Amino acid sequence: MKDVRRKILLNPGPATTTDTVKEAMVVEDICPREKDFCKLLDTVKEDLVKVVHGGDDYVCALFTASGTGGLEAAITSAVPREKKILIVDNGAYGARMANIAATFEIEVVLYKLAYGDYPDVDHIENLLRSNAGVSHIAVVHHETTTGMLNPVQSICDVARKFDVEVIVDCMSSYAGIPIDIKQWGAGYLISSSNKCIQGMPGMVFVIFKKALLPSLRGQKRSFYFDLYSQYVGFEKTGQMQFTPPVQVAYALRQALDEYFVEGEIRRWDRYQENWVTLCQGLKKLRFEFLLPERHQSKILLAVIEPSDPRYNFDTMHDYLYQRGYTIYPGKGAKAATFRLSVLGDLHKRDIENFLQELKDYLDFGLNIEGGKTSNDL
Repeated sequence: MKDVRRKILLNPGPATTTDTVKEAMVVEDICPREKDFCKLLDTVKEDLVKVVHGGDDYVCALFTASGTGGLEAAITSAVPREKKILIVDNGAYGARMANIAATFEIEVVLYKLAYGDYPDVDHIENLLRSNAGVSHIAVVHHETTTGMLNPVQSICDVARKFDVEVIVDCMSSYAGIPIDIKQWGAGYLISSSNKCIQGMPGMVFVIFKKALLPSLRGQKRSFYFDLYSQYVGFEKTGQMQFTPPVQVAYALRQALDEYFVEGEIRRWDRYQENWVTLCQGLKKLRFEFLLPERHQSKILLAVIEPSDPRYNFDTMHDYLYQRGYTIYPGKGAKAATFRLSVLGDLHKRDIENFLQELKDYLDFGLNIEGGKTSNDL
C-alpha cells in the first residue's frame, strides 16, 4: 500500500484512522448485489446494534449518506402527520434537527438555549404537559458545538411518562462513550461510519426499536430516506436499495472488528486519557474552557479564544496543519471558541506532541496582527 503520512485530526470527525482500516478499502472490485458483499453488510448491521447493547429489541438500517442523512431518515419517517416533535436546541446540531423537521413541515416545539447552557429536564417535562400532540423528542447526545454531554437518560425517563419516543443524535458519541440503548429506552439512535467507530465517511445508520417498525409503514416523507422501506427492503433481498459505498463498507467492517478487539471500556478509557492529557496541557498554557467539567463529554473541548490582539485562528490553524495537526473553529457558542477533539485512533503521545507544537506556536509563532475570531464559521 502507498505510504500515507499519519495526520492527527483534532476535529470532531472524520477521525484519524488506523492503517488497517485504510487498507481494508483496497479490495477486489465486487458488485454490491453479490451474496458475499450482502453477507458483509448483514454482519455490519448486526454488529452496529451490538455496540450499543440493543440485543434482539433493536434493528439497524444503513444508508449511503453523511450523518445528516440519517437524522433526516429518522425524523421524517418516525413523526406521524398531524403530530409534533420537541427538539432540544443547545447547539448547532440540535438546530439542524429543527431545520430538517421544518423543511418537511413537521411542527416543532423548540426548546432553545444558548449554546453552552445545559438542558433543564423539568422544563422539558413542562413543555410536554403544555403541548398536546408531541409524539417524539429529539436531542443530541454529544453536542460538538460545545463539547456538552446532554442528559439523554433523564430525557428518556421523562418521555416515557408521556408515551413519547426519543430520537438521539449519537453522531460523535457512538462507539466512544459507552451507551446502553435498552437502558435509555430511546426509540432511535443515529450515527455515522466516520467518528468514534473510526471508519471512513460515507455511511450512516439508524438503530431503532424493532417494535416500532409497523408504525413506520406509510410514514415516509422522503423517497431516498424512507426508514421503513430501507430496512424491509434489505431484510427481503439482502441488499441495500441504492448503490452503497463498497469500499467504505469494508472499512466499516474492519473498524467494527477493531472496536470489539479494543473493547468498549478500553476505548472509553483511551479517550478519557487523551482528554485529561489535553485539559491539563491546555491549562498549563493558560487556556480556559467554555463548559464546566460536570457537563463535559470528555471527547471534545470548546476552548475560549485568547484575548491577545495578535491571536488569529486561521494563522494558528495553518501553523499546526503544516505540522500534521488539524484543529477546528468554533460554531456559534455563547463565547468565542475553537474546538479540539480526542476521538479516533489517537493516543496520549499524540496529544502530548500536539501540546508541544501548540506551545511552540504560542512561544514563537504568535507574531501576527489582528484579533478576528472564527466563532461564526
